Amino acid sequence: MSDFFKSVFASLLAMVLFSIFGIVFLFVIIGALSAEEEKKVATNSVLVLDLNEAFPEQSREDAYSELLSKKNGKIPSLSNVIALIKHAKKDAAIIGIYIKCQQNPNGFAASEEIRNALLDFKTSKKFIIAFGETITQKGYWIANVADQIFVHPQGGLEWAGFSYETMFLKGLLDKLEIQPQVFYAGKFKSATEPFRYTEMSPENKLQTSVWLNGVFNSFIKGTSTQRNISEDSLKIIADKGLIQNATDAVRYHLIDGLRYDDEVKSAIAKKVQVQNPKDISFIRIHDYAANVTLTEIGDGNIAVVYADGDIVMGRSEENSIASDEYRSVLQGIRIDKSIDAVVLRVNSPGGSALASDIIWREIELLKKEKPVVVSMGDYAASGGYYIACNADSIFANANTITGSIGVFSVIPNLGSFMKNKLGITFDGVKTSTYADMPTTSRALNVTEQKFIQAGVDSIYLSFKTKVANGRKKSVEYIDSIAQGRVWTGADAIKVGLVDRIGDLNAAIASAAKMAKLKGYSIKAYPEKRSFLEDLIEGYEDKIKSKAIKQEIGVEEWGYLKQLKSIKQMMGQPQTRLPIFVVNHP
Repeated sequence: MSDFFKSVFASLLAMVLFSIFGIVFLFVIIGALSAEEEKKVATNSVLVLDLNEAFPEQSREDAYSELLSKKNGKIPSLSNVIALIKHAKKDAAIIGIYIKCQQNPNGFAASEEIRNALLDFKTSKKFIIAFGETITQKGYWIANVADQIFVHPQGGLEWAGFSYETMFLKGLLDKLEIQPQVFYAGKFKSATEPFRYTEMSPENKLQTSVWLNGVFNSFIKGTSTQRNISEDSLKIIADKGLIQNATDAVRYHLIDGLRYDDEVKSAIAKKVQVQNPKDISFIRIHDYAANVTLTEIGDGNIAVVYADGDIVMGRSEENSIASDEYRSVLQGIRIDKSIDAVVLRVNSPGGSALASDIIWREIELLKKEKPVVVSMGDYAASGGYYIACNADSIFANANTITGSIGVFSVIPNLGSFMKNKLGITFDGVKTSTYADMPTTSRALNVTEQKFIQAGVDSIYLSFKTKVANGRKKSVEYIDSIAQGRVWTGADAIKVGLVDRIGDLNAAIASAAKMAKLKGYSIKAYPEKRSFLEDLIEGYEDKIKSKAIKQEIGVEEWGYLKQLKSIKQMMGQPQTRLPIFVVNHP
């Protein structure tokens, strides 16, 4: 018996010591992170803007990257990046900006916001130099504002125009004997075309051509202004494929020279008047953010609610707008007397029609208590527009993708596939005629199809009615510009879906004016988790997703997420943009 108690005591002691060691270890790590000094802003510093990084709508702190990558886990938001560039314009310690522009994963509208901030920075007469081993068109979208653009001698500049490509699954589904059973409202609602056709419909080609050429013309116009090359010449260069290497890019004056990295650093050294490039005080925008206070101070409070990702029912998932979470957030803001106005930042291609309506209702109730202004990011389409349409005022960027007012539902019939390909059959009993509807084990009959289509049509009418009321238009007029059609922000103003062109800061200023605030502070929602919460609560999901992404690659990870989106769509009415989209800008 004494040996038993000794064993139990030893085990308990080991557990206690292990727990104490773990807690001490955790606090040592946190203490080390807190003690580590951020890089200070020295005199004549050069701000480094790395376009290879995607800037999220809301600033993020990845606890794992923070622990393992020496403070690389703090990612400034898009609005913070823009505010930092504007701050650098007046900061005597910042003498110029160095743009690393090889890639640019940021969307067209986000790139436009960054570009406009850099153009404003240039009015300070401080320099901007851009460099990339190879520069994509999306990278060049921003880089062309620079005083000088350099490319690696063996690198190149992409200049071939923009393209849009959709993957069509009908042929595959036919071979597998899977019948998608698609129901939709809106002749331009192209999200289900991959299941119905083997190529784009004429309506989809028309709307895609309009918005894609709109974005391309914006790119051409901006380049023409900055590089002093006619728009026609720039289009001819793309049409004839005249840029095949870095030397061609110099010949046609799209860049200023071919340089190696050390030569670019030497050019910057001359700008900051130091002999050795190693003496240049470069400061990453992440580190600059840690040294700059951007928070405005005032008696008023403006809530900025970030609605970023797919709109889904229930609880929150990574990069999603979950109905339960956002209903709670908006209800809390509505009853919070300290909040004077609200800006809803929408960056979403849409999703669940029901979840969209739940969030729409909360916005409707909220705007009865305080001003609500919408700011659109890269996308605010379909369900993204649904939750935005009843705001007091709507801001978008010129290249925002919006509209797509339409509805669809997909219910796959897997009966033949399961029987003929896998040898699986189904049978059962039911108490009522339609008790098993909808089901994927058989085809819907004519009556059942009418039920589903009637439901889709009903949601579409409700969607159009809500837009009509929010935009103070007739339902007939909204129907004429709806039908699932996609619009750019610039065109959306013309048809009345958007009020003004402007970024998030412009929307916040408008909300402050509507609330008659002379000064204000910003409160961001959903509220971010603390470092420890992120470290502990998100452990399993983050490790799993990071491991899969690292193993299969970023592009394949994107397709895996698309397949997950398809699974979420099945059997539920959807208000969302097409899924299988590949851009080559």
